[in-house]
Formats: sequence, C-alpha cells, structure tokens
Amino acid sequence: MKHRRIPKRRAAAVGTAVVALVATGITFQTANASEGAAPTPTLKTLSVASANQLATSLTKKLGADAAGSFYDAKAQALVVNVTDKAAAETVKAAGGQARIVQHTLAELKSARTALAGKASIPGTSWATDPVSNTIVVTADRTVKGANLTQLNKAVKELGSKARLKHSKGEFKPLIAGGDAIWGAGARCSLGFNVTKGGEPYFLTAGHCTAEIQSWSDTQGGSAIGTTADSKFPGNDYGLVKYTGDTAHPSEVNLYNGSTQAITKAGEATVGQKVTRSGSTTQVHDGEVTGLDATVNYGNGQVVNGLIQTTVCAEPGDSGGALFAGDTALGLTSGGSGDCSSGGETFFQPVPAALAATGTEIG
Repeated sequence: MKHRRIPKRRAAAVGTAVVALVATGITFQTANASEGAAPTPTLKTLSVASANQLATSLTKKLGADAAGSFYDAKAQALVVNVTDKAAAETVKAAGGQARIVQHTLAELKSARTALAGKASIPGTSWATDPVSNTIVVTADRTVKGANLTQLNKAVKELGSKARLKHSKGEFKPLIAGGDAIWGAGARCSLGFNVTKGGEPYFLTAGHCTAEIQSWSDTQGGSAIGTTADSKFPGNDYGLVKYTGDTAHPSEVNLYNGSTQAITKAGEATVGQKVTRSGSTTQVHDGEVTGLDATVNYGNGQVVNGLIQTTVCAEPGDSGGALFAGDTALGLTSGGSGDCSSGGETFFQPVPAALAATGTEIG
C-alpha cells in the first residue's frame, strides 16, 4: 500500500540595513583609515531547514525580546520579530532580517488565552501570525447572530493584538465515505508510514481512528491494520498497526505515477511552501500561514497546536500527508472550503504525533 504526503509556500518584504559612518574633522583617504570599523552584517541565504535552526538558536538567545519569526521564500531569508534595537542587531549579526514589532510573544499568548475564555465558539479558529504580529481570528459561515456579536466583542477588546477575518466555508474534520483507507463505512487517507519497536505502523487523523478499529485499503476489503492509539479532540492523530503483509514504504503518493520518499519529520515554518496528498483531491500545494492554531469544530471538538495553511482539502482527505520535499510535516485534520473555491486547512504536526506515540518515520 502506498502512502500519501505533501509540502509547500510564502513570503514578506525584506529590507537591507545601511550603516552610515559619520566622521567629524577627519578625511578618509586610505584603506588603513577603515581599519577597526565593524563589518556590515550580511543577510544569509537559507533553506527552510537552516532557517528553522537559526530561528531556534535566536529564540533561545533573545529570550523575551524574540517575538516570532517566519521564512521569506522569495528572498530565502529568515525574518525575526524583535522588540528593541539591541535585539535587532543580534538578529542581523546572525544573518537574519530583523523587524521591530509592537507586540511580544507573551502579549500574543495572553490574547490567545483571552480568546479561549471568551470566544470558544463552533466555527472559529485562531493562530499566531508573525507576519502581521497579531492573532488572526477566523469565523466560518456558520458563525452568525449572537455568536458573531460575541466574537466581534472578544476580538475588539484585544485591540491591535488581534484581527478578525471571515471564511466562506465551514470548519469541519474532513472525513467521508469513499476509498483509500476504509473502516466501518468511513474513508480517510493514510498519512505516513512509521515504525515502533521494529514493527510497522502508519499515522492518520485521530478523528478517523476515534471510532474505527479495523482498516482496509479497499472498500469492504480484508483488514490491513488495527487502531493502536488515537487522540481527538485536543490533538488529532491516530496510530494504526499493520496486521498483514501490506507493503509499507516510507513515501507519499504523488498521484502521477511517482512517489516522494520521506526520510524525516520536521516542524513547519510560517511562509514555507508545502504540499498535501489525500485520497479525495490528490496533490495540492500551498503555504503555511500560522502555527499553534486552535480550531473549534463544534460539538466540543476543539483541537490545539495545529498548522494553518492555504492548501485546499475536502472530505476524505483527512489523515493525509503534509510534507516539504522528504520531510513529513503534518496530518490533515480539517478546514473550510474546497479545491474549487479554495479555503484553509489545518494539520496535526507530525513531530508531536511521533513523540506522543513513540514512533519514528520509516
């Protein structure tokens, strides 16, 4: 059985720092006159992986002065939000682009906590957006009347720390009847093949495995695996143990006769280009727009810590792979819209699912 996975995309404006040397009463005429002058920091060209490493290093070094970061795909640079000029110089010296912003991460975290207390309304989501240095709150088409009034009030109370946008679709887990991996009349998509204690398993969405124990790769076919672990709501991952001789290579189906090998898992980055593979809509690309997103699917189904993207998805794509090159990033959870009109989709981060289930890519 082949597996489906995916990656990709995004950017923001880059500025070049110009250092001006002001001299009083001195004429610079020789090369020796510039000896001892501090070199102008150079903006490094970085891959997403290298940008992640630099972001982690700078976040530790800057502490409370770090206010989030994102990847500028066009410039291939890391943009780091900071709260003062000294921190900005530290970022520049390390090869990143610094932006002095209004809100600290602590302030944005406080805003998220306030939303959880006042705006946990079905059909809403919120995520930290480092590009705008705000919490972006989204209301789907079902949020109306008193609920919309309540949401508007909660966002307004947060002032410049939050902004509200509307989605034409409806937030829901993307499960449906169909093909791919089947169980008790429901269809989802396989995410990534993994191993645990030398034994083969695969990851999919937790809202798929929450009620289903036995899985097949064809509708009404023989079982290929049984649910071994499941978490939904709160998180959205499920672990299925292979029970037969089904092939389980570590790769994603690209639906064009080829596959993408998956060799590792990694954390997504805002601005990163990503790809999703699923059994309903197959392969689609997009961009990471938010991290640590909270989604209120309704009926008490609240999921935290998700990756928010512009990648489209539809029912039946649940559990499918989000990837970038050979790196596994996420498992399709849910979203709004479709692959005709567009929308936004949320993903359970793979590294968190691997840590929770004690598995590894393979």
